[in-house]
Amino acid sequence: MKQVQKLEEEVWHMSAIPIHQTITAVKNGGIMLGAFDQDKLVGFSYGFTGFDEKQTYLCSHMLGIHPDYQDQGIGAKLKEAQKRAAAEKGYELIIWTFDPLESRNAYLNMNKLRGICSTYFENCYGEMEDGLNKGLATDRFKIDWWINSDHVANNETIDEILSLEGTHLFSWETVNNGLPKLGDIDQGLAAFSESKLPLLVPVPVNFQDLKKADHDLAIDWRLKTRRIFQQLFKTGYAVVALQKTTQLPVHYYVLTKLESLNI
Repeated sequence: MKQVQKLEEEVWHMSAIPIHQTITAVKNGGIMLGAFDQDKLVGFSYGFTGFDEKQTYLCSHMLGIHPDYQDQGIGAKLKEAQKRAAAEKGYELIIWTFDPLESRNAYLNMNKLRGICSTYFENCYGEMEDGLNKGLATDRFKIDWWINSDHVANNETIDEILSLEGTHLFSWETVNNGLPKLGDIDQGLAAFSESKLPLLVPVPVNFQDLKKADHDLAIDWRLKTRRIFQQLFKTGYAVVALQKTTQLPVHYYVLTKLESLNI
């Protein structure tokens, strides 16, 4: 647990969770897993028990990888290990949150792990001062990972969804130094109608770079995508995948009807 605290500080540059809290959580249904290089902790996942008046689930609170070990697939391996450990304890659902404008996290959470999102938390954690969140509302997607479902077990699920031609409702353009800007969303929201085809919503390829280059533009993306997802979720849609592009400054979230998924 002391190693976890040290790694927390190295990854997020903020105060670590007290050891007495993590130990108590793990002794009461929580799960703490570590990835090691010899004796050195280089990654961890931490979750504790949650309950929403309907069922018990694992709330996956933190997934941290040492900066020198990122982009090596360690995060995905930790999540798979977490899924196995959770299943052994009898959990069927694991939840966690992430910033919907962080497309790299979206690809792991949805395309690789096959989590889904139909819940949007507005300014979930209030004002935060760490490097990733400072100066911007902490809006979050809530990921539902139904670890025993056909949607998660079937490796072809996401490929089938991505193979369909999606509907583009919202336009974007490039502005300062090639940065993407989302256009007027009112027309797209007004013209929205239920479709058998997936809906596509653009998000920046690298939101942190965009925020550093143009903070007002970052706020514009936050406020517009907030409205989009809140309205689409109310009409029964869920985000199920990220469609990557190769030459564009945006990727696309893919949304389908929640009721159509095998969860």
